[in-house]
Amino acid sequence: MLDTVIDLLACPHCHSAMDLDDSTVLCELGHSFDVARQGYVSLLTGTATPFTGDTADMIAARADFLGAGYYDAVREAVASACSSASEEDPRILEVGAGTGQYLQTVLDALPGARGIGLDVSKPAVRRIARAHPRAGSVLADVWRQLPVRSGSLTHVLSVFAPRNAAESHRVLVPGGALVVASPTTEHLRELVALPGMVSVDDRKTERLSAALSGLFERTARTPVQFSVALPRPALAHLAGMGPSAHHLTSAERTALLAALPDPFDVTVSVVVSTWTRRDDVTPPVPDAHSTVSGG
Repeated sequence: MLDTVIDLLACPHCHSAMDLDDSTVLCELGHSFDVARQGYVSLLTGTATPFTGDTADMIAARADFLGAGYYDAVREAVASACSSASEEDPRILEVGAGTGQYLQTVLDALPGARGIGLDVSKPAVRRIARAHPRAGSVLADVWRQLPVRSGSLTHVLSVFAPRNAAESHRVLVPGGALVVASPTTEHLRELVALPGMVSVDDRKTERLSAALSGLFERTARTPVQFSVALPRPALAHLAGMGPSAHHLTSAERTALLAALPDPFDVTVSVVVSTWTRRDDVTPPVPDAHSTVSGG
């Protein structure tokens, strides 16, 4: 709920503190933002974001797939990483939070923790708003200045999502943790080998290290790899919840999957890494309406 995290938010116009008055979020200088009836607040300002958020169908597919437990080992590894790096009064932001189910798992593992689920997709933030009673849902662009107060968070999570290193550094407390779950080149290799499916960039790990190494130090790394036999409905959800859903229609995905055995064995291969904030560097703070190039 927004009231549990309102003290962590910052006005996207003037960066001042925020307060919640019934169904309106207000800043100290009088900028106001309506809370949607679904429970989220849009702090996306300026020109339209160039990034395409997940569609309602993609979010529904991800919710069903994660709800069936197929990625529980990944969810548990993310929660364990946060527990290992936990501080008193954990305050957590998940960027690109999607359905909010990873944030939900972390909050369940850390009693008393509070969380913000941030996404650029309206279908996503609608679902995040009901993910957990100690989570607030915010519509915003991770590649702009985050609408979060500087030095207010103990953890930032990025699970199969973009990472804005400078902004993650800014919003974390000294010694705070950036927890990243990213796929390896083996992830879903049987599925992405199909025509039209999107595969993992084979330089992803290299680019991740390059983007974070100046501002963070990697202090933990946990590989998670296993094979899972997916029945046809779960396979359809998996194919429909990721980037391939932007490139193939539902009918095209159905035709591809129809030729596969039922169930179909798929490799899950993810690395959950913890990057500790370096306190001896200060990155430049971008203008609130500027964009930051992605890594």
